[in-house]
Amino acid sequence: MSLTMEGVLALAPDESSAKAARGLTSPAKWPLLGASEAALWGECQGSGSKPYQTQVDLSGPAFKCSCPSRKFPCKHGLALLLMRVQTAASFTASEAPAWVTDWLASRHERAEKKEERDRDATRRAEERAAQRASGQGEGQGSGKGEGDIAADDPSLKREAQRWQRIEAAAQELQRWLGDQVARGFGALDDGALQGWRTMAARMVDAQAPGLGQRVLAAADVWRQGADWPERMISRLGLLQLATEALARREQLPLPVQADLRTLCGWPLDQADVLASGEQVEDRWAVLAAFTEEREGRLMERRVWLQGERTGRRAWLLDHAHGGKGFNGLWVPGSGVAATLSFFPCASPLRALVQQRQDDADVLSLQPMGQMPQQLALPREGASPHGADQAPEVHPWDGEWQGVADRVSAHPFVQLHPMVLTDATAVMSQAGPTLQAGSSCVPLAIGEQERWLLMAACGGHPMTVAGEWDGERFRPLTAWSGAQRPPLWIRSQA
Repeated sequence: MSLTMEGVLALAPDESSAKAARGLTSPAKWPLLGASEAALWGECQGSGSKPYQTQVDLSGPAFKCSCPSRKFPCKHGLALLLMRVQTAASFTASEAPAWVTDWLASRHERAEKKEERDRDATRRAEERAAQRASGQGEGQGSGKGEGDIAADDPSLKREAQRWQRIEAAAQELQRWLGDQVARGFGALDDGALQGWRTMAARMVDAQAPGLGQRVLAAADVWRQGADWPERMISRLGLLQLATEALARREQLPLPVQADLRTLCGWPLDQADVLASGEQVEDRWAVLAAFTEEREGRLMERRVWLQGERTGRRAWLLDHAHGGKGFNGLWVPGSGVAATLSFFPCASPLRALVQQRQDDADVLSLQPMGQMPQQLALPREGASPHGADQAPEVHPWDGEWQGVADRVSAHPFVQLHPMVLTDATAVMSQAGPTLQAGSSCVPLAIGEQERWLLMAACGGHPMTVAGEWDGERFRPLTAWSGAQRPPLWIRSQA
């Protein structure tokens, strides 16, 4: 495993843990420090008479510590990794004590059992995929419905029953949407919006929480900005499109059906994705890794990747609850050789790691600012200016074309990865923006992060990777030329 300061600190559950870990990196505070190819271990003297026993399995990394902290990883585990980066010579012991070897052995045993369970889950997923494919073929032109196809399989039967509940809820939602349009939005008030929240709750009861969240999102824009009617109607229009699609779901292509399932808040089984998802092997450049807190102490990490050979973008989504950290290092600016399995989608982006090499190397970031080959403009033979005059191509044209293509295939998508080259961060009357020539995009960024980004930019063009939500661009990583590491990485929210 290749360790860097940025990568280790990215594992911290919060900023206070990262700060506390940096304060424990003096070898004098650790009477015992040891390392092997598989693990790190140490004893850190705390407030009690007995030092805390801390250990890190480098294959994860995974952590264990005898301290009472409920955060994961704790400051001692983070400090152990930081010291390995800063002062590797301090790790003098090479033979692990029993408390380390016993832990590693138990982890190995659990890993073997998990692999066996995963193989069984993959086998069952392949069987379900084969049954669905067979049922799809049998149902076409035969009048055979999902209920008939799933009659002999309990899991497929439960799936068909849930679809029936969702489709009935979608019909109710469609009638409700018609009532709201007929009533108009000029007389909306808190009392009327309570009915919106009731409808959202009915979607949750019908096992379609994603539709309920979309109803609440439409209600949230009420009187938020001068253009709130436009944004509200846009959200309700997408809900209307969803209800129409659900009414004829069985006639739609399978990737579109998968998008509808995700839209309804019904996640696909990861074993199914690993078993039947499209697999792409490449060396993936880490464009950005961003962590933010959701409701109920739920932390969400989004990792954006781009394949060096294929030019494909990929999105890894992880969640951790209750102060726990995330497994796996994804350091912006590094390259990781891995095989990804993509979720079924009309415009595939989200993926799972099927197989990953342990070591990540540092990239020259210059090529990542170029447009992916499949999005490069202009296309051959498409020039309206004649053979003697090439059309002017803006450096962002390929990215905007990628967004347009993805929205066309999957109109319910909410986040788009973008890599904007030759961009300069400026402050305008409308707020912070990125500019390139005559084009600009508004930024979703706080004041402190804005000043840090502008300081890194220094008034000069750079390449910025981030997320476009349909209204504003959230910058996550910035670099200039072959700068290693990136000039600027946005801290977690």
